[in-house]
Amino acid sequence: MRTALVTGANRGIGFAVAQALGRKGMRVVLTGRDAGSVQAAVESLRAEGMDAMGETIDLVSPESIRDCARRLDASGVEVHVLINNGAIEPSADALHATDEEIETTLRTNLLGAWYTCRAFVPAMIARGYGRVVNVSSDFGSFDRGLGGGAPYSVSKAALNALTVKLAQAIPQGVDVKVNCLNPGWVRTRMGGPDATKSPEEGAETVVWLATLPADGPHGGFFQDHEPLGW
Repeated sequence: MRTALVTGANRGIGFAVAQALGRKGMRVVLTGRDAGSVQAAVESLRAEGMDAMGETIDLVSPESIRDCARRLDASGVEVHVLINNGAIEPSADALHATDEEIETTLRTNLLGAWYTCRAFVPAMIARGYGRVVNVSSDFGSFDRGLGGGAPYSVSKAALNALTVKLAQAIPQGVDVKVNCLNPGWVRTRMGGPDATKSPEEGAETVVWLATLPADGPHGGFFQDHEPLGW
């Protein structure tokens, strides 16, 4: 059985991704900062008969991520699929964003994904299989005009760059694929009630990238299965 670890999985797109992967027969590790909401999400999936477990992770802390990796390793849980979904979205512009908004957004949206990749991807390479999916945004796309608040936009543009650099770091011939995507405007706490997509619709391309065949794309940026301009 393959195992997928999803950050920010206690609600929204992350929960929808975990649910979809669980329904495909994967074990899912749901992670988030709040232990109570993570456990509630886990119990919801278990009620559907899925193999689900929860881990508390603070994405701004590399030690928190390393502790999670150590706990899973001690339990014999191998992570085959990593979904970097956890994120925050302050709306300030480049001149009015506070020190805390800038630092916390970059630490959460960029460095958190970098730390999780560093914690779990080497073992994927050693085993010869893995899928890494970074949930980005069209607000991180130069091609789309870098919309949204400055800290969020910059963090997602940097996440796209991390996706490319991580893909370049995978040895030739090893079936580990790294991609990112824009899920679209999704009805979540971040996207708001007027968004055009449900969480399940927002999760669909994530699930596609998480379950790519060996001849699937690597090092790309997608929306609704189609390549998106960087």
